[in-house]
Amino acid sequence: MTETEMISRAHEVFDVEIEGLKRTRDSIGGAFTDAVKMILDCSRAGGIVVVSGVGKNLHIAEKMSAIFASTGVRSIVLNPVQAMHGDLGMVSAKDILVALSFSGESDEVLKLVPAIRRHGLKIVSMTGNPASSLAEMSDVHLEIPCGREACPFGMAPTNSTTATMAMGDALAMVLIDAQKFPIEDYAMNHPAGAIGRALVMKAADIMRKGDRLALVSPGAKVMDALMAMTRAKSGSAVIAGEDGVLAGIFTDGDFRRLVSDGSEKAASLLEAEVSSVMTPSPMFVRQSVYASELLKVFEKMRIDDLPVCDDAGHVVGLIDIQDLPKMKVL
Repeated sequence: MTETEMISRAHEVFDVEIEGLKRTRDSIGGAFTDAVKMILDCSRAGGIVVVSGVGKNLHIAEKMSAIFASTGVRSIVLNPVQAMHGDLGMVSAKDILVALSFSGESDEVLKLVPAIRRHGLKIVSMTGNPASSLAEMSDVHLEIPCGREACPFGMAPTNSTTATMAMGDALAMVLIDAQKFPIEDYAMNHPAGAIGRALVMKAADIMRKGDRLALVSPGAKVMDALMAMTRAKSGSAVIAGEDGVLAGIFTDGDFRRLVSDGSEKAASLLEAEVSSVMTPSPMFVRQSVYASELLKVFEKMRIDDLPVCDDAGHVVGLIDIQDLPKMKVL
């Protein structure tokens, strides 16, 4: 098999799965909203979303349950085989079962459903066949009409598992909006790693302050601003009035641009007042802003330095985009 043939085959797999996702997306309708409402009712009543499947779908169930749990809907995974040997004790009548089986005929899942019914749970199923046994046994059925598998034998779960996982993602994301799940609660569920730090840390935890903050008055000379930047090892100086309110910002990039233009002004730049060359009324953030929001500001505004102010507009610090990787939030 040549490299060209390998790449062509890989493209084909992507094309099959992209088309499968489109077909599944376009199938979303009333059954989807019914499933959302059932899960919401279950969650608000203190119930748990129990996700089950067999084979590759058990792995999809684990991922689906994990994203439910991390976004405000309590959830567990139930192995259908283990369920028949005691694990059914984990469920109660106020819970709901989300059953995954692309064929809708998986023996292990079909045997689980009557037992689940005896415990009083309602059932949402996801299959590729609305006429399947599992679909007919369910309260709500979400069809996964993704088409053929990407496998050359039409057997290995590829397209079907991708589409099923996307349907689970869609449920979880709609549930976030429907229950108005706040980012603060999301942060509590993700205390570790880059995600956790970005959601827990605030501008006040990251900003440069004290000796690391180059802060000068509007009347200071450009030379004074550069010296302050050197002492603070900062790429910018924040300009604030006598009242401490933010007036502007002057960066080393600003200095280089002014010097390189070769004008008479550039020659005497060092003796000029920094207020004459600063960027007035720059973008800034409050010290209570989460690091996750800081990332959005830097990306949207395409800036490298961001002053931090208190609620009264007084300068309290500066965030350099280079500080974010050091704090492991980027």
